[in-house]
Amino acid sequence: MIAEETLIENLKQKDTQAKAFEVLINTYKERLYWHIRRIVIDHDDTDDVLQNTFVKVFRNIDKFKGDSKLYSWMYRIATNEALSFLKVKSKKLGVSNDELQERLANNLQADVYFEGDEIQLKLQKAIALLPEKQKLVFNMKYFEELKYEEISEILETSVGGLKASYHLAVKKIEASLKEE
Repeated sequence: MIAEETLIENLKQKDTQAKAFEVLINTYKERLYWHIRRIVIDHDDTDDVLQNTFVKVFRNIDKFKGDSKLYSWMYRIATNEALSFLKVKSKKLGVSNDELQERLANNLQADVYFEGDEIQLKLQKAIALLPEKQKLVFNMKYFEELKYEEISEILETSVGGLKASYHLAVKKIEASLKEE
């Protein structure tokens, strides 16, 4: 694997940009796909948001200052793209964001790309019904196994706030699973 500093440098140079961008996509596409998928739920929507994310990364790589890790910066872009996508989608459908989340969760069973069993389906529905910040924190901590410091960098919020959000999310999910 190429060193992050070298990759960033190559992304900013016109003569090495195309090859470096290919490396970037191959390195991060799967992680970003699943990060986005847990937010927007639908596979096709995820592909659209992922493509938009990489376009934004490509267009804005010159603005990357290196204050954070490259993947933290990309996760922040992916998160913002996914949340913006959901806002636009809910507006188009004339429903609230919460209503949209409920619809998406209920459509999970019909999704040919969802490979989970009954328990995983219940878990995904419980997660989908969490408030936005709790859902993001839970997914990053539980599924992506990111450290609170990394999540803090991505979401630009305090570690203490993240721990509280994660704790609340876990309690809500447990309560939801007990109801079923």
